[in-house]
Amino acid sequence: MLWSGWQIQFSSAEAESSAGERSDFTAEALVVFIDHSAFHEGKPLLHSALDETLRDWSRRGAFDAKPGETAVLPAMGVLPARYVVFTGYHASPWSIKEFRIAAGAAGKALLHLKAESFTFRIPATMGSTEQQGGPRNAGAAAAEGLLLGMYTRNTSASEGRRLPKPSVRFEFESEGYSEEWEEGFLQGIRTADAVCYARELTNLPANRLTPEAFADEGEALARATGLECRIYDEKQAAEAGMGGLLAVGMGSAKPPRMIVLRYRGRPESNDWLGLIGKGVTFDTGGINVKPWQGMEEFISDMGGAAAVFGTMRGLASRKLRVNVVAVVPAAENMPSGSAYKPGDVITTYSGRTVEVLNTDAEGRIILADGLTTAIREGATRLVDVATLTGAVMHALGDVTSGVITNDEPLLQQILQASQRAGEYLWPLPAHPEYKRMLRSEVADLKNHGGTWGGAIAGGLFIGAFAEDRPWVHIDIGGTAWMWSDRDLEPKGGTGVMVRTLLEWLENESSTAQ
Repeated sequence: MLWSGWQIQFSSAEAESSAGERSDFTAEALVVFIDHSAFHEGKPLLHSALDETLRDWSRRGAFDAKPGETAVLPAMGVLPARYVVFTGYHASPWSIKEFRIAAGAAGKALLHLKAESFTFRIPATMGSTEQQGGPRNAGAAAAEGLLLGMYTRNTSASEGRRLPKPSVRFEFESEGYSEEWEEGFLQGIRTADAVCYARELTNLPANRLTPEAFADEGEALARATGLECRIYDEKQAAEAGMGGLLAVGMGSAKPPRMIVLRYRGRPESNDWLGLIGKGVTFDTGGINVKPWQGMEEFISDMGGAAAVFGTMRGLASRKLRVNVVAVVPAAENMPSGSAYKPGDVITTYSGRTVEVLNTDAEGRIILADGLTTAIREGATRLVDVATLTGAVMHALGDVTSGVITNDEPLLQQILQASQRAGEYLWPLPAHPEYKRMLRSEVADLKNHGGTWGGAIAGGLFIGAFAEDRPWVHIDIGGTAWMWSDRDLEPKGGTGVMVRTLLEWLENESSTAQ
């Protein structure tokens, strides 16, 4: 795990005070949550000298104690720490999403301080909360926020900014501590690890993360976590008839791969959940080449595959009672003399034919083969995640991911999981008129539905290969990559949908008979 080596303690400040002794833990920084209402009502916060300084900052407009806002002050010898990190939140009405954001803001401040030890003080109002899942979910949110906020992109330039393995003390202001809190913290650490793993993959440059290298990473992940792994190279893919994957990858000197990972958490069950992630390791658009401005972002066109890999890593660490088969079709979409072309008709792994109108609509073509692979591997329900379209950004911006389905119960499960995870999803319609946009005169389908409704048409193209399985498609075209920091999301790869998928699988595990 990315967070292995951290030294973590849990304690209750009130219990230590009653015992007449304090822990010998010495922190460079103390993180204190400040309730927005209490702050503006003039109530005592921590220490009179620090309280006055903080309120002076407020009068100057420098700190308002809203979620996401922090203020860092020297402790001035009045507390057993060098610095105090104040982070705002709302105690009432309490929101687990805001609490996660507040913890993330504190994490960013700690990273800036390069604190090698810190105390993370949980407010008394949180100790007995039964809202939104109780102490276990609150503990998970605190750990997720803290660690996601402390994430720094793994490059040679950032190594000096990365924290060493710090010592962390989670301290409760009241007797609200329980084992549920500790269980939640540990689960949050595992979740954050999975998200940051997905971020690291998304941020890798395309000369390092080729389809072959992605397959190697899949094998390494399997060895490290006990997953089963099967790789189809270009020859095996050709023998199997994976015409969609091969067509997209044929313009590149780096051959494509089909990656299959398998987790057996319920060996007695025949119910297999299929996760399929778009793995275009770099997308130039192919013959329908993209504009050069911003093309460097398309190292992230495998963000869906990264989310699937991250989910499998988190799944294995939690040891959930589910069966999951994960499929990643990996390819580069490059222009060359051997590249596939507009007007081509290709035969996919399912046997269905596709007329190519636009080579930049390549993700749906490889995902068609990905869904067929998952089905032939035994998947009974399907969820695909893909940076599928730019069109989804016109509808939802870079805040919300679009979702489309052929099965309302499965959609509701995913939507509820996203709410618990604090990630935004918005359902898109699947009316028959949209499906007609994909009709072709020379093939079973065409890969582009025209100017309007692109996110819907693209999703429905993938759904045409779900056969009779319940299926949900998640378009993260606007959310997989950020050009600047926002709350828990860093500049670069975000690892979006890992938390949602893990929440969904956690619920599946808890309800398994």
